[in-house]
Parts: sequence; structure tokens; C-alpha cells
Amino acid sequence: MTQFFWGNSVSSMQTEGGWNQGGKSLSVYDIRKASENISDWHFSNDNYNNYIEDFDYMKDLGMNMYRFQISWSRVVVDGDGAFNEEGIAYYDKFIDDLIARGIEPMICLYHFDMPLHLAQKYNGFLSKEVKDAFVRYGKEMINRFGSKVKYWLTFNEQNLFHFDKAFRIAGYLEGERTISELYQIMHNAMISHAEICNYLHETTNAQIGGMLAYNLAYPASSKPEDIKVAREWDEFVNMTLLDCYVHGEYSKHQMKFVENNNIDMNILPDEMEILKAHKNDWLAFSYYASTTLSAENIPTGTAPNYYINYGKQDNPHIGTTQWNWQIDPLGFREIMNRMYQRFSLPLFPIENGIGVQEEWDGVNMIEDDYRIEYMSEHLKEMFHAMNEDGVEIMGYLGWGLIDIMSSQGDMRKRYGLVFVNRTNEDLRDMKRVPKKSYAWFKEVTATNGQSLFK
Repeated sequence: MTQFFWGNSVSSMQTEGGWNQGGKSLSVYDIRKASENISDWHFSNDNYNNYIEDFDYMKDLGMNMYRFQISWSRVVVDGDGAFNEEGIAYYDKFIDDLIARGIEPMICLYHFDMPLHLAQKYNGFLSKEVKDAFVRYGKEMINRFGSKVKYWLTFNEQNLFHFDKAFRIAGYLEGERTISELYQIMHNAMISHAEICNYLHETTNAQIGGMLAYNLAYPASSKPEDIKVAREWDEFVNMTLLDCYVHGEYSKHQMKFVENNNIDMNILPDEMEILKAHKNDWLAFSYYASTTLSAENIPTGTAPNYYINYGKQDNPHIGTTQWNWQIDPLGFREIMNRMYQRFSLPLFPIENGIGVQEEWDGVNMIEDDYRIEYMSEHLKEMFHAMNEDGVEIMGYLGWGLIDIMSSQGDMRKRYGLVFVNRTNEDLRDMKRVPKKSYAWFKEVTATNGQSLFK
């Protein structure tokens, strides 16, 4: 039987800290100021100085994979300068310490923390210069670690470059946010992925997967107009990227839209050949929630990439979290089928979980039954997809299973099985304290999921 991976996923800026240590350059996150309910990004959970305890918790939990991010700014001076040997040595030891505990490392190369210099000088992934700098960085990390790291990602949630979140995560600092700029950012990221993917396969025996944040939106009603916009949203935000990963080309619908609207993607002569040549070994994705789309409030002429800004409606048939992320375990199974039945590559869910405001009284265990229920129901649907629908799943990695800062920098939103004792305003002692869900998940991994069906 092929090994099934159970594990944890994080990003560097949400875990590491050490923002001015070890020769690290500044990223766009390092200059963001704290505000109400938002921490600065300087310390995070201080894993840069003390990650061993978290590794030991992961080993005790029965985890056999850890997906982490290399900080581009930590290993390359200003993103396009000299390689920082101190930063590279840090990750070399980090990887060895994982392997020593029987935990397979998975490297992600970019999780939104653009080197500040590249954002200020070139406007991030809008430019070919940054695309080239990223490929240079990625190839060097493969040279350094490709012999002992078997699993790789280029971009976290790459399809976020397909709608307006692109301008927040791509290092874009100024401009008019035109539709052509959006498509140029999207394309530069895609070619970056393809070049690195090709290089990995040429030089190592490692595997690489493309990753998206599957944005599942059902039609808000049975009106044909609602069904149409939900289908177009899926095509432009999810499926066109998957088409690139599997077939090496953008979807026909997207490219006809580009033609009809005179969108300049700034495609260089050899880039489509690079894209066509690249092959992914599996498809990775994150999934937290679903929503619905109504055509009623979407202005005529709106690009499908922006439908969610106007047409999003809550689904009255399912519950929600404190952050209004709607809880939909069946949606987890739905997207697995949409991806696998169409593309037939192994799937790897590498982010899933529920963010909840939690407090620890300093004595008693946090009774997070809501987390156990959320994860249990999603895992059951994953196994149903495997055993009843024939979907090939490589493993399950939860998001931030030792509390980390949220993507907005908010420590109130906690995903972990282990509580980290800090707030947005007070670093406290950062003590790690297992929650009730810790013992539950430990049994899940020990039984390879069979305990879910007792």
C-alpha cells in the first residue's frame, strides 16, 4: 500500500519570526504595522529560534509530512542578489531535523511574502524581472535541497492570482489594477511555475504539484443565469489553472475572453512552449468553505474573475464559522470529484481546518469539540471520495495545526490542535498547550483514519 501522508501546513511569515536575523532581507510583510486586532509580523511564533518543540509535537501526533515555506527574503539578498548562505544553512538543518523524526518535508517556494526590494523596484510579479528572479531562486533551492526533499510546490494557492487578491499577494504596490495587469501577473506566475517544474524534473527524482485554493461557488438558485455565472467563475478561477497544470494550456474560454476584450497578457515568444512542456505529478489544493453566486447583482460586462465581488451570497442551507466561512464537508468531496474525474491526477489536500477565537485560562484544556466535528466530517467525506468515488488521494495536511497567525496577522483566529500562548498585543511565553482535538487527531493518524468510522 502506498504511504498515506498525515501532516501540517504553514507559511514562513506566519510561523518563523526572526525578521531581522540570519542575514534576512525585508519582505513586504516585515514593514506592515500592527493595528487593531492585527499583530506585526516580526515574531510570529518564533520558530526561527525554536522549532524543535513543534517538530516533536508533530512526531507525537503521528504526522509524517510537514509542508513549510522557504522565505525567499531569507535565502536571497533582496530577492535578486547574492544567495545568503546563513539562511540556506538554516533550512538545511531544518530539513534534516524533520527527516530525523520521520517527517517528510514538502517545500513551498512562495506564500505571498514578496521581497520588499522587488515590490518597490518592479511592482512584484507584474514584471518579467521578478519572474526571472523567482525562477533563479527556485532553481537554486532545488540545487541545494532536491536530493533530500522529494515533494515541492512553487506557489501557495496559485489561483489567487486570477482575481483581485492578486494585487495583494504578488508584490504589486502601485498602479490602476487593470484587467491586463491581472492577467500579466497570472501569466508570469504560471510561467514561473512551469520553468521550475521543468527544471526539477530535469535535475532530480523529486515530485512537484500545482496548488490552488479551490473556490467552490454553487449557483444561488436554479435560475439559468445563476448556473451560468457559477460555471464561469469555476472556469476562470479554478479550471483554467488546472488545465495549465495538466494540459499545458489555458482554457479555451479564458483565451477567447482575452481575445474578445483585447487583454494584453505580455506573453513572450517561447513561454507557451515552456508551459506546454511542463508536467505536474499531482494536484494540491486548499479547501475551507463554499459559497454561492447570484447573477442578479453582477454588472453587465464584468470579467468572470470578479464575479465573486458582486454576486457572492451566503448559503442558507449550511452553517458558518465566526468569520462567516461556511462549513461544507460535502463541498470537500465535490471538488475532489471535479478535479479527479476531469484530470485523473492524484490529489493532495494540503490545507483544511477551522479558525476559531479561543482563550486559554492557564489551567484547563481547551475543549474544541467544534474542531473535532469540522475535521471529522471533512475527513469522512475525503474517505468517501476515495472509497466510493474512486478518487486517488495522497494524504491530508491540516492548516496551522499548531496555532499560527492568520493570513491577516490576527492571532485571535486559531486553527491549531495545539494552543500557542500569545496574543496580538502580548507575546507572553508562547507556551504550547495541546487542546482536546490533539488526542483525537492522534488516534486518527494511528488508525489511518479508521477511528473516524467507529
